[in-house]
Amino acid sequence: MKIEQFYDKGLAHASYAIISEGRMALVDPARDPQPYFDFAKANNADIVAIFETHPHADFVSSHLEIAQKTGATIYVSKLLGADYEHQSFDDGDEVKLGKLTLKALNTPGHSPDSVTILLLDENGKQHAAFTGDALFVGDVGRPDLRENVGNMTAKREELARQMYHTTNNVFKKLNEEVLVYPAHGAGSLCGKNLSSDTFSTIGREKKTNYALQDMSEDEFIKTLLEDQPFIPKYFGHDVTMNKAGARSFEESIAAVPRLAQDATLEAGLLLVDTRPQATFKKGHKPNSINIQEGGKFETWLGSIVGPNEQFYLIAETEEVLNSVIRKAAKIGYEGNIKGALLTPAELPQTSVETDLNDFRQNPDNYTIVDIRNNGEVKAGKIFESAITIPLPELRERKNEIPQDKPIMVHCAAGYRSAAGQSILEEEFSVPVYDLSDAINSFQKVNA
Repeated sequence: MKIEQFYDKGLAHASYAIISEGRMALVDPARDPQPYFDFAKANNADIVAIFETHPHADFVSSHLEIAQKTGATIYVSKLLGADYEHQSFDDGDEVKLGKLTLKALNTPGHSPDSVTILLLDENGKQHAAFTGDALFVGDVGRPDLRENVGNMTAKREELARQMYHTTNNVFKKLNEEVLVYPAHGAGSLCGKNLSSDTFSTIGREKKTNYALQDMSEDEFIKTLLEDQPFIPKYFGHDVTMNKAGARSFEESIAAVPRLAQDATLEAGLLLVDTRPQATFKKGHKPNSINIQEGGKFETWLGSIVGPNEQFYLIAETEEVLNSVIRKAAKIGYEGNIKGALLTPAELPQTSVETDLNDFRQNPDNYTIVDIRNNGEVKAGKIFESAITIPLPELRERKNEIPQDKPIMVHCAAGYRSAAGQSILEEEFSVPVYDLSDAINSFQKVNA
């Protein structure tokens, strides 16, 4: 028996390969299938089964592409209503993999169609549970993503109630030494309290996971629902894509139009400029949003830009351009790219430079806009007078910001405020400044 975890730091996503006697199964594979093909080849194994624990909201899975290229069977809950060829996999169902047995446990709560895959060793002993987004290290899956999307929809209170029964009637009853292999770690927006550890045991979770402690059903529901993070714009889009099955990753990337550096761009169409903020501020095209290439690019792209919006994608180098196209495809946004190009020569707009000394001495002369998430603001405002609008809502709510004074945008470290400034400066008649990483000095002073 061999278990391999594949971890994508950008989306904090974990997928798995299980091998026994030359037969390989995958759990929740990422959009790019090549690492799994390479792993199968290196281990002289055939991919024969693919398990989807649920239709994921935060990334596009390669389950359909892998099945088409290998002939492997896709196993999902019948409740998912998958549009692709599959085998239903629900309570009582088992799949043999060499000497191993993979057993279905229905674990609703994050989604109505969630399944955990329980791995039994050759002696029938419980060895590991691949829990998807139902059980994380330190948390359980948020119950508020399936109110309006998917084959089955459910209100957050209803799913929270289902999660209460899942934790008590399924997870707590597994053997304490069972390994827990979740689909996400810290940084994922599929929960609120995920550990940076990427695996655990049932025994450890029963001791340390707040959601597995003894409490009443009503108390559990209240605790689970409070302080959940924001829901990115792309989440519902990805549930729908995963229910249908996505087209080939490399073919999708190859279909993205590549434009010449001096190409004429369609007037009024959004530009996503991925260059470093200092470079962007010195010159950029009109209607640009500065979403810098970095560890969370795909999350912020899918949080700021809607799933039905077309946009141009700009980068400094071919290497970066290829990277951000692939990251866009990981969340199913490659089809939104009207054209991808290197930095144009003509960059007529600039961002105003922040006079930090003036702001320190005269903060009341500015309208301060805090674009951190609600949970961050709840933990403490840095400037009491600040208007709070989370970055994912800023484009839709910018009219709430008065324009009688210059505007100072801040976040927690500087990455998001660069995007915030670029959103507001396009249409506002007053100067829009970016506090950038100088916010760190104000946090220390106000702590």
